[in-house]
Amino acid sequence: MAETATILVADDDDSIRTVVTQALSRAGYEVRSTGNAATLWQWVENGDGDLVITDVVMPDENGLDLVPKIRRIRPNLRIVVMSAQNTLLTAVKATERGAFEYLPKPFDLAELVSVVKRGLEARTKDPSLGGERAEQGMEENLPLIGRSPAMQEIYRTLARLMPTDLTVMITGESGTGKELVARALHDYGKRKGKPFVAVNVAAIPRDLIESELFGHEKGSFTGAVNRSSGRFEQANGGTLFLDEIGDMPMEAQTRLLRVLQEGEYTTVGGRNAIQANVRVIAATHHDLKRLIRRGLFREDLYFRLNVVPIRLPPLRERTEDIPELVRHFLGRAANEGLPWKIIEPDALDLLQQHDWPGNVRELENMMQRLAALYSEEVIDAEIISTELNDGRGQGDNAVVQTSGLADAVDAHMKNYFSAHDGALPAAGLYGRVLREVERPLIMQTLQVTRGNQVKASEVLGLNRNTLRKKIRELGIPIIKGSE
Repeated sequence: MAETATILVADDDDSIRTVVTQALSRAGYEVRSTGNAATLWQWVENGDGDLVITDVVMPDENGLDLVPKIRRIRPNLRIVVMSAQNTLLTAVKATERGAFEYLPKPFDLAELVSVVKRGLEARTKDPSLGGERAEQGMEENLPLIGRSPAMQEIYRTLARLMPTDLTVMITGESGTGKELVARALHDYGKRKGKPFVAVNVAAIPRDLIESELFGHEKGSFTGAVNRSSGRFEQANGGTLFLDEIGDMPMEAQTRLLRVLQEGEYTTVGGRNAIQANVRVIAATHHDLKRLIRRGLFREDLYFRLNVVPIRLPPLRERTEDIPELVRHFLGRAANEGLPWKIIEPDALDLLQQHDWPGNVRELENMMQRLAALYSEEVIDAEIISTELNDGRGQGDNAVVQTSGLADAVDAHMKNYFSAHDGALPAAGLYGRVLREVERPLIMQTLQVTRGNQVKASEVLGLNRNTLRKKIRELGIPIIKGSE
């Protein structure tokens, strides 16, 4: 069936229509393309086509508005939405209105062909009529900023998860925005309008964590003079976000596991089971598998929490997002009454070269500081250099800015051992340090070669197969480009 299927393509960009048509034709499909929404709609009304690929911005109608109209008259016709407006909101709208898949531009043609193949295979199944949903509150003041490939993949994942109640585990370094992701899942999901309760597990004393989460009865322990509701009860009907779940004591882990398994819990000192109607989202900066090996985290709880894993990349892995983040944070500062600032291009270059150990949070703090403390309207490279070299706003483990790589590694390792207060760290330090050096080395080389792995392997002096293996092992995102 696939080799005779007809694909309808709508995009007002001639070059996009050409490359998409060529790629699909080579894959054995018949392709009909148009530069406007009216022609596409006419084809659909006539019963033509087996799958639709449509751009969002077209001269006569928004492609997103077409999706629910097509779904109403031909619910089995799969629709792929592509867009250069690569924000979380675009991905969410496409998914909510019933699109089969969302592809941000520029996209990999092989991925497009794969999506088309999956869409054609799925069209005979019962359609999941997403339909239109109210978009109240879905303004462009989005919780997540960035158009890098890494962020695009996160947007697509979140869009797929929002109509569900699946448990999600968010991992990433401190300052990468784990709570923002949790809030996005809630605010744009089926539980929006219900409570969103965030708990920083690491900030609660160990002997109070069970009472904090599950509540307690009057007289259940010294000081319990009244009944108190827990966070599960407060989040009823909504979402409970458990931040720094890796710091949860084992006793509380056991109780949490029962909630996830049985869907009910008891208060501290209570006897009656309470139904838990919450979506649980957990987050951590720890390596939970390492904690499991050390006996500090329950493996069965890990599997219950890690139903859908989302890894947030550190800012150093998506430096192309820094200009947009800078504009966003400076705009927010201006809205709060601080003077508007402009960052010169040379200053932006310095920001993109920085390691950002504190990640997005560190960048946000710096932009607030620039808006509040500097009288200059235009922020130049000298000011940025001063801020970065002073190290203000950096995390405790910031790497000292030095002239050579060896000096930087030396300074980093001194900070690392100092942080352990003389105690020896866990085994495997040599391998971990090598991976930390290898990852940025390979990533930056791929950036310079625009994702061309043949050229990158030549520059690095590695066999191409070795480079591919390291890209997989180190979890390096594939940069779109030719090989």
